[in-house]
Amino acid sequence: MKYGFWLPIFGGWLRNVKDETMPPTFDYAKKVIQSAENWGYDTTLIAELYLNDIKGTDADSLEAWSTAAALAAVTEKIEIMTAVRPVFHNPAVTAKMTANIDHISNGRFTLNIVSGWWAEEAKQYDGNFTEHDERYARTEEFIEILKGLWTEETFSYNGKFYQIENAKLSPKPVQRPNPILYAGGESEKGKQVISSLCDAYVIHGHTVEEAAVKIADMKARRKAAGREPLKTIGMAAYVICRDTEEEALAEVKRITTINDRSGYAGFKDFTSMSELEQQIKLQDYSVSNRGLRPNLVGTPEQIAKQILEFEKAGVGLLLLQSSPQLEELERFSKQVMPIVEGLRKTIISNQSIKERKKA
Repeated sequence: MKYGFWLPIFGGWLRNVKDETMPPTFDYAKKVIQSAENWGYDTTLIAELYLNDIKGTDADSLEAWSTAAALAAVTEKIEIMTAVRPVFHNPAVTAKMTANIDHISNGRFTLNIVSGWWAEEAKQYDGNFTEHDERYARTEEFIEILKGLWTEETFSYNGKFYQIENAKLSPKPVQRPNPILYAGGESEKGKQVISSLCDAYVIHGHTVEEAAVKIADMKARRKAAGREPLKTIGMAAYVICRDTEEEALAEVKRITTINDRSGYAGFKDFTSMSELEQQIKLQDYSVSNRGLRPNLVGTPEQIAKQILEFEKAGVGLLLLQSSPQLEELERFSKQVMPIVEGLRKTIISNQSIKERKKA
């Protein structure tokens, strides 16, 4: 299992807690990523939203791409995965920007392709927001252009949404043949695009059983598409680690008690503009990305055992959220990560003993 985290660009992840003491500033984001890099985290995911979907549309939030470029210059090891939404971007310019940031980071910049779901945000920021399947059709062309410009000396493209004529891109990205393209989706069209064109799969928070079914389905689709296995499968999860289970459950109650709905501005668009496999309730939405669904809640030992269950189900990367982020990421790295490794070694050792006895 690799460990990542969502960069705190919105001031937190809790729609029912006004002040999480994690300001949406570059200084705080830099402190979090540099600290997490030292604590053993592998990846950070920078969401791309021009409006603050967590604290309310009148609240501050950081812009993803300029933040990513700046952080690439002040980190050394951690992967910087930044979301990109084709409805707001020119694919040729995006390919150029990606290659540049990949050089700044020395090959650590990756993309999370998001087809878009927030109609109100698109109105305010002039996004080309269309019907669901058409957004994914645009995404297909967008990805084909990215890969073409990254791999071909001269590239032309004549599609429904984009036309490129004899374009040259130099320098190419450090990563070959291309920076890793992550994507998530729950609709039939979304899964088709991901299985055929992307390199890695990311999902919202799920139970172990839900994740296992979804991962098996995507692996089968990937094989049917004649593509190599996905590089990894990541999952969002909100972690609450406490000394006792009772303390952890009390924190769940605190953060899911709805007193103020200002942070729920995008709820209607998220549930109506996306084709979701599970019905999303307000309580699910009270924590970003269905983060409580994986149940990484409890003592370090309980959380470690749950992580190993997700590992068995096929999850290879946890993209964690927590509050306050800096303190909780440190706690997780020092209290949970070592237990996961210890339990894994015990399991492997026990399996080895059983195999020797059978022999």
